[in-house]
Amino acid sequence: MRPRDGRPQPLTSVTYRQARAGGGSESGRLPVDRLVVDRLPAGCRAVVVAGDLQGVASPPFGGDPVLLGVALADYLTVWADAGLLPPPAEVGVLLAGDLYSAPGADRRGVSGDVTDVWLAFAAAGCPFVVGVAGNHDEVDAAEVAAMGSAVRLLDGERFSAGGVTFGGVGGVTGAPDRPGRRSEKAFLAEIAELTGTPPVDVLVLHEGPTGDAPGQLGNAAVRRLLERRPPALTVCGHVHWDEPVAALGAGRTVNVDGRVVLLVE
Repeated sequence: MRPRDGRPQPLTSVTYRQARAGGGSESGRLPVDRLVVDRLPAGCRAVVVAGDLQGVASPPFGGDPVLLGVALADYLTVWADAGLLPPPAEVGVLLAGDLYSAPGADRRGVSGDVTDVWLAFAAAGCPFVVGVAGNHDEVDAAEVAAMGSAVRLLDGERFSAGGVTFGGVGGVTGAPDRPGRRSEKAFLAEIAELTGTPPVDVLVLHEGPTGDAPGQLGNAAVRRLLERRPPALTVCGHVHWDEPVAALGAGRTVNVDGRVVLLVE
């Protein structure tokens, strides 16, 4: 699943409400881009990758605003009907964490239950839904696993779907006594295990490595580690990149902070 192109191409977007710096809410636009990769999991014609969906949006079929990730899951059917992407049954999903928003989208940095986002993608009939928790997510791995045999919240574990092995480490580095955080040593040890023998094909993180261009901020220690044995694809979020793709050795990093990237062949 190594990206062939350096820059995704715009596909569509979703309008939503997000918290504004200093209080209150404002309108935002979630870009949905298309990126060509060298292969996809068997049974998939596309894979949706998303993270940091910290807002609320009206569902495409009407109704009260819901978490942006829930609305996004509903949009899969709408976009398939419009010919923008394959049916949900042929679209895998990778989630890079931080999927919560205050109900009024009027407070930044709040944490809460994101189970409904995972459930929405599972209910859409996607062949797999795999990802990690962000530092603002409250979600239980066992509850997620109960949604289906191919629905997995990873944190140091591996999961295979369609001949592709995924690994994931959630949260961010920091004081371990705070929710969603662990020491950098522990964080790097989890990543090293997943990229050891045999290495995963796709690594999903919330806090990812630095990129190879100005403005592609991240964790430099994670980059140094991954450069030794880079996965074909590393997915992350947590900090925003204007240019969402970076080289990482022979692999690529795709940052989906506040963004959706549709991987296609």
